[in-house]
Amino acid sequence: MSEAALKYVQDQKETSLNELIEFLKIPSISTLPENKDDILSAANWLMDHLKAIGVENVQLIETAGHPSVYADWLHAEGQPTLLVYGHYDVQPVDPIELWDSAPFEPTLNGEDLVARGSSDDKGQIFAHVKATEALLKADGKLPINIKFLIEGEEEIGSQNLEPALEANKDLLQADVCVISDSNILTPDQPSIVYGLRGIIYTEIEVSGPSLDLHSGRYGGGVHNPLQAMCEIIAKLHDEDGRITIPGFYDKVRTISDAEKAEMTTLNSDETFLAETGAPATWGEEGYSTLERVGARATLEIHGIRGGFVGEGGKTVIPASVLAKVSMRLAPYQPAKEIAQMYKEYVESIAPDTVNVKVNILQTADPVLTERDHPSIKAAEIAYEKSFGKAPVFMLDGGSIPVVEAFQRLFGLPVVLMGFGLPDDRLHSPNEKFHLPNFYNGISCSIQFLDQLAKN
Repeated sequence: MSEAALKYVQDQKETSLNELIEFLKIPSISTLPENKDDILSAANWLMDHLKAIGVENVQLIETAGHPSVYADWLHAEGQPTLLVYGHYDVQPVDPIELWDSAPFEPTLNGEDLVARGSSDDKGQIFAHVKATEALLKADGKLPINIKFLIEGEEEIGSQNLEPALEANKDLLQADVCVISDSNILTPDQPSIVYGLRGIIYTEIEVSGPSLDLHSGRYGGGVHNPLQAMCEIIAKLHDEDGRITIPGFYDKVRTISDAEKAEMTTLNSDETFLAETGAPATWGEEGYSTLERVGARATLEIHGIRGGFVGEGGKTVIPASVLAKVSMRLAPYQPAKEIAQMYKEYVESIAPDTVNVKVNILQTADPVLTERDHPSIKAAEIAYEKSFGKAPVFMLDGGSIPVVEAFQRLFGLPVVLMGFGLPDDRLHSPNEKFHLPNFYNGISCSIQFLDQLAKN
């Protein structure tokens, strides 16, 4: 183990923090066209930094959308190659009025760094960059070979990444992949995620009259598309919180008794409610809260657009309405198959008094990793040495579409080594990254590379 590298991390804390702040100042919002130049600025900043720390072959991998950044160091003969994946794009900041500080002016709040992208995912991927720097500066080499792939479209579903992966199979070949885009339980209780839910993101369009109508003159004579939309959405769950799509649960993986027992040692409902601010838990009957959010499938409504929502009143029947609906899929649920089931079901329950169109915008399959794989064992040791406690295993309700692609295209075992916290407010105002986790994450990455070299 390189004690010199660990000392370098401690000596460079202030510098590493200032560099992270510089990275976070770039508003690399991938979903907004007006931020396209900022995306390229973030990619170029990252490339310049990777060159500066001593990795090689730094380049852009162009896609049909935003580019990915690639770099490598391949001089550890006879040692495995680790692919480090992350993303430099971030979510939009709305509602801006709910931020306590400017989202792209990183602000210290005690031990937390508040900024958009601080935890998701700039801070977490930067921990691996700093670990690589520490080893190269302190030892002049790495214990294993390393490749970086840092993309610019994760927050919009990695829409153009898979063709780029297929086109660069030789360049990206590795023995194991690590992704730090998740969280641990607490600052002193690390955890390893061994399963992620899949995702389907959709839009439902409901249209009726050819123009907005006066509700006094036409109300009662046409089916209001807003009402029709609400009727459709209300039929997607039953009174017990179960999704009503026929066949939806047929391939859901059954949770083992051992996994259920593990879940009882993790966060309680009280902790969950404290994190969310919700007055009570809700969900599918017959399952604990942790089972619902980690191991069961869900369907959520994210927004409905249509009609009049401004100040005052306007008695209008809208011509059309749009709803955004997503599903998180449990292990073994095939995303494309479920998406087709959902589309057919929505069309079947739609009243014939309106026109309905279902658009499938994104699909990604759920994933499971082998808990006894040597790379997982290496992560266990690395977490314990850097955070001071052995990690627990958990299922995560989030989705990282590229994990399934890495497993399918490259046959790679994927280690989900998160450094964030459950209350980091991902995708919300006042996103933050707990700085002790950032520094421990750098050390954990160093330990992980060291353990992989010993396997």
